[in-house]
Order: sequence, then C-alpha cells, then structure tokens
Amino acid sequence: MSLIFYTNPMSRGRIIRWMLEETGAAYETRFLRYGEEMSSPAYTAVNPMQKVPAIVHNGRVVTECGAICLYLADAFPEAGLAPPPMERADYYRWMMFAAGPWEQANVNAALGVSVSAEQSRMAGYGTFERALDVLLSTVPDSGYLLGDRFSAADVYVGSHIGWAIQFGSVPSSPRIEAYLGRIQSRPAARRGVELDDAAIPEYGPQS
Repeated sequence: MSLIFYTNPMSRGRIIRWMLEETGAAYETRFLRYGEEMSSPAYTAVNPMQKVPAIVHNGRVVTECGAICLYLADAFPEAGLAPPPMERADYYRWMMFAAGPWEQANVNAALGVSVSAEQSRMAGYGTFERALDVLLSTVPDSGYLLGDRFSAADVYVGSHIGWAIQFGSVPSSPRIEAYLGRIQSRPAARRGVELDDAAIPEYGPQS
C-alpha cells in the first residue's frame, strides 16, 4: 500500500492532514512550497491545477479536499468515518454544500465580490447571507453533524466553519464554539495541527 500526501502547512491541506490522522493509515508527506515547486512539471502531472492538497493512493490520484475526504473515508472503512450507504443523505448533502455553495460564497465575500439580486439567481450560492444561514444551521447543539457519530463531514464542514470564524466571515456563538471544541480536541486533530505547525518555518510563504 502506498499513500502519498502532497501539501503545504499553510493551505487547505490541513484539512486532509486531519483526515489522514483520523484514518490511522500510514502515509508519506511531501511538502511543496508555493511558486515553482507547485508549478513544476513533476507536480503538475499529479495535479494540473498546480495546487495542494492532493493524494496518490496505490497509484490513483485524488484532488479537491471534499473528494479526498470522501475517498479516504471509503478507502479506510475500519476508521468509521462514513455512515452506512443508506444513511448518507445528509453526509453527501453537507459535504457538497461546503465544497460548492459555501466556499464560493465565502471566497467571493473575501474578495469583495458583490452579487446583486438579479445575479443571485445565477450564483450557485444565491447570496452570502443565505449560504451563511444554511451553514450555521448544520451546527448541532450536541454531538456531531450527523448525530452521535463523528464523520468525515465534521472534518470537512467543521474545518470550513472553524476557518470562517478565524477570518471573521462567520459570527461566533457558544453553540459553535462548543461544537468546534468537540471536534478540534480529538487526538487526530491535535496531531494534525502539531505536524503542520512544525513545518511552517521551513515551508510557509515567508520561508
């Protein structure tokens, strides 16, 4: 079994680091610096988008954070990170909501892109306010996104929520802070943060 993880410690790769740690699988990390290393022919052959993260599992390439999380949950079922197939409606729904409408809305807002009422019918997220309301509706009063069971959805959607609060695009609340506390205190989450933080001096943008 071969599992290679391409990342930068200051990227969305932090999501996949957490997910990999949750699986318990052995993997090799290959850090890439922004610029020439990500645009090199060798890495472009892995991900033509020239961005991280990406994984190569037994010769199969998977890119895009949401897809990688879904793939790893299925590739390592013993970790219990995906619900049974017939119970995946909310699982798929919220994973794809975070990957599509929410990320589009959040990035556009960060870039100062304003969508008019007329344009909102074309935008996949409608309006930022609507997407934010839906995102916050996923946060549970107790437990996890899918109930009592932690899943890849908590890694992926929870990471989006945590980052949005960190950068000020989502208002915090006791309910959100409690949820983030539950998921971010997991041993795998803490290990992931430690591993990536340790690599920032060498591979961060200012290195």
